Amino acid sequence: MAKKILKWVGAVLGAAVLAAVALVVWLTVREYRPAAVEAVEVNRTGAPKQVFLSLGGSLTVVSQNTGYAGLGAGSDFFMDGGTDVAPTREQLEANQNGLSAQLEGQDADVYFLQEVDVNSGRTRSVDQSGIYWSALNADGAGAYSSSHALNYSCDFVPIPWPPMGKVHSGLQTLTRLYVSEARRIALPCPFSWPVSAANLKRCLLVDYVPLEDSDKQLVLVNLHLEAYDDGEGKAAQTQMLMDFLTGEYEKGNYVIAGGDFNQTFPGALDDFPIQGPDLWTPGVLEEDILPQGWQFACDLSVPTCRLLNHPYDPEPAGNQFYVIDGFILSPNVRLDRVETLDYQFQYTDHNPVAIEVTLEP
Repeated sequence: MAKKILKWVGAVLGAAVLAAVALVVWLTVREYRPAAVEAVEVNRTGAPKQVFLSLGGSLTVVSQNTGYAGLGAGSDFFMDGGTDVAPTREQLEANQNGLSAQLEGQDADVYFLQEVDVNSGRTRSVDQSGIYWSALNADGAGAYSSSHALNYSCDFVPIPWPPMGKVHSGLQTLTRLYVSEARRIALPCPFSWPVSAANLKRCLLVDYVPLEDSDKQLVLVNLHLEAYDDGEGKAAQTQMLMDFLTGEYEKGNYVIAGGDFNQTFPGALDDFPIQGPDLWTPGVLEEDILPQGWQFACDLSVPTCRLLNHPYDPEPAGNQFYVIDGFILSPNVRLDRVETLDYQFQYTDHNPVAIEVTLEP
């Protein structure tokens, strides 16, 4: 009897090992391997009524991590110490509708959105990029174009249990400014095989806006930097980001970069300190990464992100807050206003950040 039990246990273990090996091989074959630079389609409606911007002109930009409409006030997340993996259908629809209404109400010229799913199991294979694009064009004017770049593309993410499954998600930029072209710029990936096979491939989504009566361009850079690395990944991605931004500025262009940096802005830890050593701790953006004349645009009076170790607590002291969303502006872009819009994390774990800027002649 003992021998039969051992054989049975051995057979089960052997089958489990073979299944694990087969999964790793399959994920490796199917791994998303984007090129260093890729063209991105700029989607427009049939008869877009887009705005052509001139030097001296002003514009508003909003950055919003949508949390794939799955991380509203009632949610937590397994990577932050919670248990949730995916929203219920009711939560998903409520969050998508709420986010769409918020975006419409902000009436910005440019939106940088992060964590926008286009075909994921966690969001019932819904194309969220189409939902937000349609919401902004609901008046029928067709004012907004849309570009989307994947930064997470995996046919089967095997964690946690039950597994996350299929994820195809990324960055979306929506704007009523005329965009001549868009590109996906790959960022360094800090993870090695086999972890890299089912992990994010971070990138910059860059939209180029020609300026009237000028040979210069406005360069819009949407970003979402590394979150769950040892810090080296964020540092390498931030360095590549700054190299790209300064390169565009040296061409004479105007540069606005914004999104979720997963790093706190200077001074933010004084207002929103880390409450315990076991909680997720972001990196820190230092002032010295900026060349002379460049500036951060952030609002330290309101948190932009909450930790998802438990659902949102209406009492502020019950939450771990961060300021990790904001902008970097080139010296020729004047900051006129910056404000974090306090929506109490109702539909996502991030508050949007809005700026108004002027392109100095």
